[in-house]
Amino acid sequence: MTEKIKITDYFSAHINGEHRTALTAILNDVITACKKIAIAIDSGALEGTMHNLSSENVQGEVQKALDVITNEIFIESAQTSGYVVGMASEEMEEIIQLDEDISPNGQYLLLFDPLDGSSNVNVNISVGTIFSILKSPGAMPVLADFLQPGSQQICAGYALYGTSTMLVLTIGNGVHGFTLDNELGEFYLTHANMQVPADTQEFAINMSNYRFWQAPIQRYIDECLQGEEGDREKDFNMRWVASMVAEIHRILVRGGVFMYPMDSKIKKQGGKLRLLYEANPMSFIMEQAGGLSTTGHMRILELVPSALHQRVPVIMGSKHEVERIATYHGKTKR
Repeated sequence: MTEKIKITDYFSAHINGEHRTALTAILNDVITACKKIAIAIDSGALEGTMHNLSSENVQGEVQKALDVITNEIFIESAQTSGYVVGMASEEMEEIIQLDEDISPNGQYLLLFDPLDGSSNVNVNISVGTIFSILKSPGAMPVLADFLQPGSQQICAGYALYGTSTMLVLTIGNGVHGFTLDNELGEFYLTHANMQVPADTQEFAINMSNYRFWQAPIQRYIDECLQGEEGDREKDFNMRWVASMVAEIHRILVRGGVFMYPMDSKIKKQGGKLRLLYEANPMSFIMEQAGGLSTTGHMRILELVPSALHQRVPVIMGSKHEVERIATYHGKTKR
C-alpha cells in the first residue's frame, strides 16, 4: 500500500522560494477554515442555519445564515499566521485591513468566496470555498493593492464539500487535490498533477439563458446539441448544478467546458461571476491543469481589475473547446 502524503508534508517538500514560510502558514490557516466550514455545512440542517436571511450581500444577493457563518470562520482563521495583512470577501463591501499587532509579518492579501453555490445548501448539492493569495505592495493595503491581474497570484485553490471534503490548489507548479480524512482530521494527497483533457464531449451552462446569449455562444451550443448529425459529428452531454466549484472540479477530473458567458440581462454589470475571488483563482487552477480560461475575447488572467467586486463573463475548461468558443468570438488575446 502506497504511503499517504499529508498536505503539510506536501507543503514542506514542494513550496520553495521567497514565499515558502509565509505561504505554508497562510495555507495552514486556510486548511483550518475549510475544516470548520465543512463541519458547519454538515450540521447546517441540524443547527437550523440553511435558511435565507432578510439581508443581502454587496452583490445584491439574498444571504443564507451559512454565508455569514462561513465568512466569519474564514476571516477569523486567516488572522492566525500573522502574514495576511488584508482580506477581501464576496460577502463584504469593503476590504479588511489587519493591524500590525495581528499581522506583524503581514505581506500578503487573501481574497475569497467563503461559500460558493450557497443556494444549493438546503437541497444537499455540493458547495465550496474559493480563495486567492496575492503579495501586498505595502504593509497597510488600500483598495488599489487588491486590483492586481490574476497572473500575479501566488496561490489559488478551492475546497469542495461533497461526498468527501477536498482541497484543490496550485502554487504555480501544477494542480493537486487533497481529501480530508474525517477520522484523523488530516488532508491527504489523493489527486496528484490533475490534468484537464484537451478534448471533451461535455459542457456546463445554464440553458435557460439561451435567448439572452450573444451569437457566438448560441452557435457553439447549437452545434453541441446537433450531436452526431451536426457539424461536430459527436454527441455532447450537458451538466449544470449552479455551483462553480462543483462544475470546475468535475472538469478537472474528466474534462468539459464551463460557461457563464455575457448575456443581455447582465451586460450592464459586466458579467455574472466575480473576477477577483471566482474567475481569477479558478482560471489560475485551470491553466495550471492544462486547460484554458477566457472571457470570450481575452485571457482572464490578463485582465486588470477596475473594482473590488468586478464581474466578468467566464468560459473555461478543455483546451480545444475553449479555443473553438474564443474563435467564434473573434481572436482571443493571448
